[in-house]
Amino acid sequence: MIRPFRAETERYGHYSVAGEYVYDHPFQWGSKRTGPDLARVGGRYSDEWHRLHLVQPRDVVPESNMPGYPWLEDRYIDAAVTPRKMIALRRVGVPYTDAQIEQASEAVTDKTEMDAMIAYLQILGHRGEDSISHGHIE
Repeated sequence: MIRPFRAETERYGHYSVAGEYVYDHPFQWGSKRTGPDLARVGGRYSDEWHRLHLVQPRDVVPESNMPGYPWLEDRYIDAAVTPRKMIALRRVGVPYTDAQIEQASEAVTDKTEMDAMIAYLQILGHRGEDSISHGHIE
């Protein structure tokens, strides 16, 4: 669990609570907060902002110490593997429906890891909603 210090909540917003991570496998809780809690970042910034931030963070946040991830734009998702990953995650409790699994390959065809990362960031804070359509991977 992240320790909720007042100065941190004023700077980064409300801290996360355990129930928000019920479908995360594995749980990745820590005890030190070194940056903003991304749990509620979904919808706060545009897809283009996230793309620029992931390629060169200091272009949009000059004081950032985050490294860039430009290679995510060049790596494509293997659409044949995605349904198998979802089936494995369903076995450990993630509530994917048969329809979501059936549509997964088509949803990620011709998508890059950058597209997937942005879609993931855009759903954070919107748990319980359809992550494939809400996360813009259509």
